[in-house]
Amino acid sequence: MTAGTSLIQGTTTPPDGTTTAEHELAALQREHGGPLFALLLRLCDGDRQRAEDLVQETLVRAWQHPEALHADGFDSVRPWLLTVARRLAIDARRARQARPPEVGDAVPEDARVSTDHAERAAAMLDVREAVKTLTPEHRDVLILVYFLGASVAEAAQTLGIPPGTVKSRAYYGLRALRRVLPGYAADLR
Repeated sequence: MTAGTSLIQGTTTPPDGTTTAEHELAALQREHGGPLFALLLRLCDGDRQRAEDLVQETLVRAWQHPEALHADGFDSVRPWLLTVARRLAIDARRARQARPPEVGDAVPEDARVSTDHAERAAAMLDVREAVKTLTPEHRDVLILVYFLGASVAEAAQTLGIPPGTVKSRAYYGLRALRRVLPGYAADLR
């Protein structure tokens, strides 16, 4: 390559270091950038960032195909640029539809939130220790109803006491736990 010749065949490097192709590309941007952006903004449903990216991609395509810019059959290069821009927008839309939607940083409302296993294990130990401080009658009712999932009637039958007594002991047992576990009060309601 000789001094003054750029990588693009037939372009020369002016004294300021820029190539003729760069000047042509800047001129294309000035002359056709506005209409290209307006078209792409509509095709991108108002997404300015995506429209700007596609304008740049359109201009890169023009730079890659200088023969299209200098074709004798065209009065203006704008129809070619608009066609390329429209096709790029269609391709981009198809690519977005082919992959799952992006979620970003927001947590979906229906997502299960899992707590830290260490915190959960510590909470379980705290509750076990607190349950040990209850009277045997309250402890038996809470273990049957809350930890083993028995109904009031099943707990009453197992313990041989009336259902009203099961309810009463469960109430007073939870109340005693709230006093022993103040940081967990919201979870025990």
